[in-house]
Amino acid sequence: MRAKAAPTIPSTAESEPEARAFLVAGQKLIAPRAAPGLHLVATPIGNLGDITLRALETLAGVDVIACEDTRITHRLTERYGISAQLKPYHEHNAAQARPKILEKLAQGGSVALVSDAGTPLISDPGYKLVREAYDAGHDVVALPGASAVLAALALAALPTDRFFFDGFLPAKQGARRSRLSELAAIDATLVLFEAGSRIHNSLRDLAEVLGEREAAICRELTKLHQEVRRAPLTTLAETAETLETRGEFVVVIGPPDPGARMMTQDALDTWLRDALQRDSVKDAVAQAVDISGRPRREIYARALELARQREADDGQD
Repeated sequence: MRAKAAPTIPSTAESEPEARAFLVAGQKLIAPRAAPGLHLVATPIGNLGDITLRALETLAGVDVIACEDTRITHRLTERYGISAQLKPYHEHNAAQARPKILEKLAQGGSVALVSDAGTPLISDPGYKLVREAYDAGHDVVALPGASAVLAALALAALPTDRFFFDGFLPAKQGARRSRLSELAAIDATLVLFEAGSRIHNSLRDLAEVLGEREAAICRELTKLHQEVRRAPLTTLAETAETLETRGEFVVVIGPPDPGARMMTQDALDTWLRDALQRDSVKDAVAQAVDISGRPRREIYARALELARQREADDGQD
């Protein structure tokens, strides 16, 4: 049987009154008006060429593009000749902007939700909009694409059968170390985001709490100055001062070694000192037992010793 010829794409918008256009390699392509509903569109994480044709067609065909920063999304729409209306939707205006988006959907409109880079809803407030769109009975469609998490995992050369994404670590050291102590007990590869202004301090804390685990620092993924460093956390911490801090960072940390899951004495002391500033000896010990792999009796004795040292130091002041 002879195969049917593929349908041709019209070359001008005049052939389809409801159509809109976008540009690929200087050629105008037609995007039919998008179906009513909320469209979750992944955008490039750095290289603007990492956009899918389906994403471009959707962005050109919707009534509104809801985005974190209209200036950043405008660079993408301008590159591909897309003229859809841009509206800000981010953590600071979400409560006010969400009802307007839902009203647009209720009128039968189509809205694309994008983040500044990558897949929306990853470390942004988009899930609340998706939940309310579902509750109101609107269609929600996901268009997969670029993801900094997956790109970093692919480059890190660390186990990917199980991984745990924890977004950005706390900015303050005490809270950061406490969080890392909780993450230490997770038997999976860890994926974290970090800002350039904090990467040096975070690497030092990671090395102190997690020890010699294999890790990778991925900076400016898919961009011109992409950089990937692979080494044990202690080595990465020692060379942190040589790291360029401009750009976006993803840190990937291998799972704990099954033969070395017990927290070192130095790491335990560091963790206990931080915990005793916030909690009682009883609470600090209970948490340390869960994450350190050491016996309760040993931890309790060490916690009492550190608490007495702290009281003595405070008395001298």
